[in-house]
Amino acid sequence: MAKYAYPAIFTPENDGGFSIRFPDLEGCYTCGDNMADGLTMAEDTLALVLYGYEKEGRDIPVPSKKTDITILKDEFINFVACDTLEYRKMYNNKSVKKTLTIPEWLNEAAIAMDLNFSQVLQEALIAKIQI
Repeated sequence: MAKYAYPAIFTPENDGGFSIRFPDLEGCYTCGDNMADGLTMAEDTLALVLYGYEKEGRDIPVPSKKTDITILKDEFINFVACDTLEYRKMYNNKSVKKTLTIPEWLNEAAIAMDLNFSQVLQEALIAKIQI
């Protein structure tokens, strides 16, 4: 889980849109109706692909240098950034059930205080992981 920036090749289309591909990442391409849409779509696609790499335990390729990429006359290179942790928070937010054990006295004290066990555990994990 990290922040990444990769070069993307933008190819203008006749309708004003753009085809976008990331030469360093297999199967990482998208398109946009205009530049703003293209940048949004590129960030989302980059985060999705890199999230998949992380989840599968695959090595994350090193981004190419702009000078090492060959493009056609009408194409241009733009770096696109993403944060896979933010992506996980937005799209992988389903709840999972966990079974845990705590001392009885602690359970009774927490119930007496009307604490939400799930919320307390989430807050503790976030603090422990430092995110």
